[in-house]
Amino acid sequence: MQYMTAGESHGPQLTAIVDGVPAGLHISEESINADLARRQSGYGRGGRQKIERDVVRITSGVRFGKTLGSPITLVVENHDWENWTERMSVFGEPPVDLKRETTPRPGHADLVGALKTDTDDCRDILERASARETAARVAAAGIARELLADLGVEVFSYVTSIGSAKMHEKDPMLEAPDYKPLEIEISDVRCPNEAAADAMRAEIDKAIELGESLGGTFRVVARGLVPGLGGYATASERLTSRIAAALFSIPAIKGVEFGLGFEAARLPGSRVHDEIKLDPAVGFTRSSNNAGGLEGGMTTGMPLVATCAMKPIPTLMTPLQTVDLDTLEPAAASKERSDTCAVPACAVVAEGELAFALANAYLEKFGHDNMADIRANIAAYRQRLKTVAR
Repeated sequence: MQYMTAGESHGPQLTAIVDGVPAGLHISEESINADLARRQSGYGRGGRQKIERDVVRITSGVRFGKTLGSPITLVVENHDWENWTERMSVFGEPPVDLKRETTPRPGHADLVGALKTDTDDCRDILERASARETAARVAAAGIARELLADLGVEVFSYVTSIGSAKMHEKDPMLEAPDYKPLEIEISDVRCPNEAAADAMRAEIDKAIELGESLGGTFRVVARGLVPGLGGYATASERLTSRIAAALFSIPAIKGVEFGLGFEAARLPGSRVHDEIKLDPAVGFTRSSNNAGGLEGGMTTGMPLVATCAMKPIPTLMTPLQTVDLDTLEPAAASKERSDTCAVPACAVVAEGELAFALANAYLEKFGHDNMADIRANIAAYRQRLKTVAR
């Protein structure tokens, strides 16, 4: 199962096509729209969110609420298009008063993209490199989330830091799977700890006053996974690398850790590796989850926990210095309408990327033609594992 997105930030719409979806999967537009709304929410978001109210429209691949096994097309319209129709027209001549973007922002794709594509207008780059593209990703990921939910897998996220404000956990790898998603969803910074959430809001308020932007860290968690997804024999099979690649495909992500991550490099093996136990009721299990649910490139059956680091948004209301592409003289970087902090929103996008990687792992192991066969294959696999554990 794979997806492709198309569309510009201020174009008429964003489009996603998802291919390789099994037949017979129930799809809910309401669930996808709920995810789109979560992506738009969060303390510190900018003015664009007041204009857009993202709603998905599915135009192919689904009939009477169930997938047909053919490519699914999802469309999210850009309401701001009406303000950009002349400046982003597909055909015709540019308007005489067109203002080109010639002052690339440090930290954005503006300059390198312009050099790569031989354009003198960074608008050609920033429209596609904009975080607005992630609305299409979240819509597409709704298909993967429906598949995982059908198979008993839940994916959620929560924010652990914004700027210097941090949420402290004694054992994150064991605590993370026990958080209640409802407690996270009612927080405008996606943090289940109210004291930490207050500190995060204060950090954002301070950044707004200074014309700054803030990044942070969050965890994405998947629970309900069977062991043995992924592979160990070749590099391309390893689920660790697949998930990391998916998370790093989000432009703002600068770091990904599984389980203890870098902390594992500072500890002796006896304090890192998860001891194996046998529970007659559930089979093989672990006394800890320092590996974050992945071992040897495969799922262990424990909750999968990945921590991501998001950089601050490149657009600053107090701009950094850059070079004007027309004059080649120093200049202040351009300002687009932007957020002060989008860490909670980025966490929702990361949920979608994790969901796609896991959905693919299930389809590779248990088949991909239709949901009835997939469910039957998983049931048989679970039964075999129970037999092994006896």
